[in-house]
Order: sequence, then C-alpha cells, then structure tokens
Amino acid sequence: MKNKSIRQEMPREKLLRKGAQYLTDAELLAIFLRTGLPGKGVVELAEDMLTYFGGVQPIMEATPAQFMAIKGLGQAKYVQLKATSELTRRALNERFDQAVTFDDPEKVHDYLLINFKPARHERFAVVFLNSKNQLLRFDFLFEGSINSAQVYPRTVAQSCLQFNAAAVIFAHNHPSGDLKPSEADIQLTRRLKEVLALIDVRVLDHFIIGHNQTFSMAAHQMI
Repeated sequence: MKNKSIRQEMPREKLLRKGAQYLTDAELLAIFLRTGLPGKGVVELAEDMLTYFGGVQPIMEATPAQFMAIKGLGQAKYVQLKATSELTRRALNERFDQAVTFDDPEKVHDYLLINFKPARHERFAVVFLNSKNQLLRFDFLFEGSINSAQVYPRTVAQSCLQFNAAAVIFAHNHPSGDLKPSEADIQLTRRLKEVLALIDVRVLDHFIIGHNQTFSMAAHQMI
C-alpha cells in the first residue's frame, strides 16, 4: 500500500520539482484523475486510457458515453475534463485579442486550430475582422453533412453587416483530413468574394482544416 501511495504522488512531486513540461502524457493525466482503481494505480489507469482512446486529443474530444465507458470514470470527471479543455482554449485565445493583426497565415493557422475541434461533418466558420485586420468575432455559421455544408452568401453578408466587418477569413474542415480544396470550395469562395465586394468587405483567405493541419487558399494564389 505504501508503494502504491508513493506512485500516486510521484507525478505531482515531479511537476513541482521539474515543471509540467517534463511529465509524460500519462503522468499529466494521472494528476487530473487523482486516484486509480482497486489493484490499479492512477498512472497505470492513465496509461490504459491513452491506449484505449489512442492519445490525449481523443480523450479530450470523447463524448460522455465514450468517456464513462472506462471503469472508474464518471460524470464528475467528464465535467472536469470539459471545463479544463475550455479553460485551456480560452487561455490560448487571449493571445488573439483586438490588438492582434491577422496578417500572417501562420497566425491564422494557430487561431483556427485552437477553435476548430475535429468533427465528423463539415463546419463553415468566419473570422470577422475590422479595417486593421484585427479580430472582431469568430463564428461557426453553417453545419453540414459528412460531405458538404450548405453555405448561403446572403447569411454571410448579413453577418458581416451585423458585426461591422471590413474583412473576413473563411475556414471549413474536411472530415477526411484531405486538405486539397475541391472545385466546389473554389467556386464557393469566388461567389462569396463577389457578393461581399458589393458591401465593401474584403475576403482575405479561405482555410481548409484537416487533422491538425491547414491549407491557405490565399497562400496558394487561389483567392
């Protein structure tokens, strides 16, 4: 029993001694879990979870049913996990306040990956910017099937007027992970650009997102 208690305290002690960056995924997860199961230490439980889900990200994205399918994990742990995930997202987003200018594809790449969670269907989002290309708002405007999303130019234009946007960046995910824009993606971007030009809103870019990677249409001279 004494050895088991020491094993449970080791990740916390290691974090205090060396810093969180020196802990393994299992050790960090063990700190979150706090306790193991009868006959199974907390680090071992964490290792089992990582194996079962296939990594940290699938754990963070698990549904309540998927998460609680693991013995010893209940609703309280799930709520804690989601709260921790959302706090992390908000902390990262604080880097992108109105003082930040979205003039660099890498900066937009980082912002989109923070806010675009993997999904089994397409989601179409708009980054609304002011005349200095500073962030006004980020919104998911359309949700689609696994293959396509219905995007309505009138709705996009109305949102631009509502938020007084001077420029926009579009983004949508490909659930397959394929980053190559389809012909439909290219035609949609051109149509949106034409419509928004009528209300003096510039289209700066359209990003395709898949499996923690992005493709900038502007960087590939496709805008």
